[in-house]
Amino acid sequence: MSAFPDKLEHCWHPVAYASELEDDGPYSATLLDVPVVLWRDDAGRLVAMRDVCIHRGTALSLGWLADGCIVCPYHGWRYQPDGACADIPQTENPRIPSKARVDTFQCVERYGLVWVALGDPPYPLPEIPELEDGAWRMVDTGPFPWKADASRQVENFTDFGHFPWVHPGLLGDVDRPLVPDHSVDTRGHVLHYSVVRPEAPNTEDFPVFANEDVARPERISHYELHLPYTIVLRLGWAGAKGMVYFFASQPVSADRCVGYCVIGRNYDLEQPDSVLQSFEDTIFNQDQRIVESQRPEQVPFDLADELHLKFDAVAVAYRRAMQAEGLAYDHYMGVVYDETPG
Repeated sequence: MSAFPDKLEHCWHPVAYASELEDDGPYSATLLDVPVVLWRDDAGRLVAMRDVCIHRGTALSLGWLADGCIVCPYHGWRYQPDGACADIPQTENPRIPSKARVDTFQCVERYGLVWVALGDPPYPLPEIPELEDGAWRMVDTGPFPWKADASRQVENFTDFGHFPWVHPGLLGDVDRPLVPDHSVDTRGHVLHYSVVRPEAPNTEDFPVFANEDVARPERISHYELHLPYTIVLRLGWAGAKGMVYFFASQPVSADRCVGYCVIGRNYDLEQPDSVLQSFEDTIFNQDQRIVESQRPEQVPFDLADELHLKFDAVAVAYRRAMQAEGLAYDHYMGVVYDETPG
């Protein structure tokens, strides 16, 4: 029996950048402890199925593609995109047992990411028109594998208090550490909140933000946190120039995750992608050592387990919403919380 809430397993989760999937071979991923193999059929359509051959439990991702099927590397059994076995070379019997099939999962490609749902998704993917508008340049950063639960990675992305201390001179200013007042509007599975906060000027190594004309710049940020592990951040500087950060965390297991961050912007369109990618590598590396030190590895959704102050409004709202939506689980026993704290 899975330790994860059933609803969490049904949600859409990212498992790879679309560019990581080669046309001539399968790709392996793990989602909520479930091994998944991804591949493209002869028409280029994505297929996601359990990465386990029904015959002897071999990983199908070690095999290859042939005639529109994925071939098990152990005994050469072939599986069609619907999961049914199409060929068993070791027998002349044309009848293939009905049990000779593997589970398949819903799979979709959007915003340059491959998404998989192990069940019927309760929520749609966010709508981000900027990332489908040719006027905005998209840059893939990462992926960022961490030894932590996806909930910790997501909360870190939305934490305003750490910028001056973890990212001084890049995202925060140690001389302006106060977190501005902000509130969270929770609408079902989406948290909405905005903040105007101090940020550091651009550096010579990373001229990535449109704040170069201001000595003490401030950033205007509008967030949408889509439960369980997806964030849309639109930011700007009171002008026409803007950025969209689309971040989603893949819950590999209770203590492993992979973060994907797709960034769109409508300025500096000729700047090499490597500048923004190097900047995000630096930021995520600074965050990683902090988050991987947190205990427990998962966010404790019981609000009594950690101390919360006024500037932790997002974390409090996130934990309450995860419980209310049936997406929270205990960091010790995998027990689903049934009640929202008062």
